[in-house]
Amino acid sequence: MRKTTELQRSPARRALLTAALAASVTPPASFAQTTLQSDKPLRIVVPFAPGAGTDAVARLIAPALAQSLNRPVAVENRAGASGAIGSRLVAQSPPDGLTILLVASPFTTVAAVNSRAGYDPVADFAPIGLIASGPLLWAGSVQSEARSLDDWIRRARERPGTVLYGSAGAGGINHLMLELLNAQTGAQIVHVPYRGTAPAVVDLVGGQIHLLTGTIPALLPHLREGRIRALAVSTSARTPSLPDVPGMRESGFDTLDVRNVFGFAAPAKTPANIIAQIASALDEAIRQPAIRDRLTADALDIVAPNPASMARFIVDDSRRWQDLATRHGIRVDEGG
Repeated sequence: MRKTTELQRSPARRALLTAALAASVTPPASFAQTTLQSDKPLRIVVPFAPGAGTDAVARLIAPALAQSLNRPVAVENRAGASGAIGSRLVAQSPPDGLTILLVASPFTTVAAVNSRAGYDPVADFAPIGLIASGPLLWAGSVQSEARSLDDWIRRARERPGTVLYGSAGAGGINHLMLELLNAQTGAQIVHVPYRGTAPAVVDLVGGQIHLLTGTIPALLPHLREGRIRALAVSTSARTPSLPDVPGMRESGFDTLDVRNVFGFAAPAKTPANIIAQIASALDEAIRQPAIRDRLTADALDIVAPNPASMARFIVDDSRRWQDLATRHGIRVDEGG
């Protein structure tokens, strides 16, 4: 297994990415007829603590996946290093399809900025498929007169270093969204990492920080009670879940479009027909009305699981964040 390396823009590096991606989903001939062992349970590794959004998605899907695959499915939380510990565990597991990773947005961002992550999102995994994606919410303090994201950016330009932004952890999608905003607007908003979204929200409500981003389900109760102010959703367009909140395009920041994603991946060299078997079971699971309703209620759009589509997403998203990290010297070397 290789350590994460920077994605270069050269044709040679892109060719290497393509080859690594093909190797992750193409089985050797000796495995051509391999299927999941019938007497073995399947383990979903969630690289975050119980109760987090990723954990909720895994536990929502697990019973339906067990029914489709006709086997027990266990959810195991392996938190630490902003998701790197759990991701590394799956990368090092046997390629038999019995250990899979619940992939969320930090899967690519952490590997982009942490040289000690210990995994390569492209080379060390066989994508199974994305199942859902949706916007994050930019929220601001109600103790300020600033009512839009642009208001806060102007303030940060006028008084560099005085606007504080809380994230759920260094190296995660929330952190890199700020770095992207700073890079593209010239603002100097200060990053304040927390251990999860909840303590950051406490400080936003209390006025210790001024901005944060989080999932809509996590922030909606505070928004409804008037404790925080919705500024924008992180996608280009508005979301039906918050129809009165502008998207990034109408906020003037169309190039800052970011989606929170959920999907599954297996260790590299997992046989392609095992990948297809699990992807088919996931597709059955997300077609269940109760699961679709729950994901939709959490402001997520359903995505049909497709290994090739997820593979392209991983390559493109890795390139996006590694390019940002390289250009602006962003490093978060957190081990575990």
